[in-house]
Amino acid sequence: MSKITFEKPGNFIYPVPAVLVSLQDKSGKKNIVTIAWTGTVCSDPPMAYISVRHERASYPMLKETGEFVINLPDESMVKALDYCGVKSGAKVDKWKDCSLTPGKASVISAPTIEEAPVSIECVVKDIIPLGSHDMFLSEVVAVDVDEKYIDKKNAFHMEDAKLIAYSHGDYMSLGKKLGDFGFSVRKKPRH
Repeated sequence: MSKITFEKPGNFIYPVPAVLVSLQDKSGKKNIVTIAWTGTVCSDPPMAYISVRHERASYPMLKETGEFVINLPDESMVKALDYCGVKSGAKVDKWKDCSLTPGKASVISAPTIEEAPVSIECVVKDIIPLGSHDMFLSEVVAVDVDEKYIDKKNAFHMEDAKLIAYSHGDYMSLGKKLGDFGFSVRKKPRH
């Protein structure tokens, strides 16, 4: 294998999650923003983050309420995912334009997106200025999932949800299972 140094340093960690973050301000105005800078940072307590540019219409809403929902979209939502990333909530109603339904979160005031297979309710614990973006470090207070992906043993089948990732400018589908945790060292295959 031969490697060259790419033109300039940058974030080349791809693919990344592509999510729809739903939120609302204290007056009840709702918005959706597409976020690709997101992820898990701790399992106990469960914590996640999103990084948001100051210029985004959602930024002051996040600072005001300290609540948001990370909604994991499926393949049927890819057009909405793109639209909510290129249009400003200050100028359009993304809920209406994308035919998305605000749902009632189980713990926080911010709405979920009913069409998303997974909605992760978050409460901001810290805001870390990073440069072009601020990181909203948050505790996960509830996870709402579409029951059609839960089996009789109460296990959630993420691989069936047809989730989306973002890879260097492109939206990609996920879903083909290549193994499960520990398969490389397991003596007996799981059935």
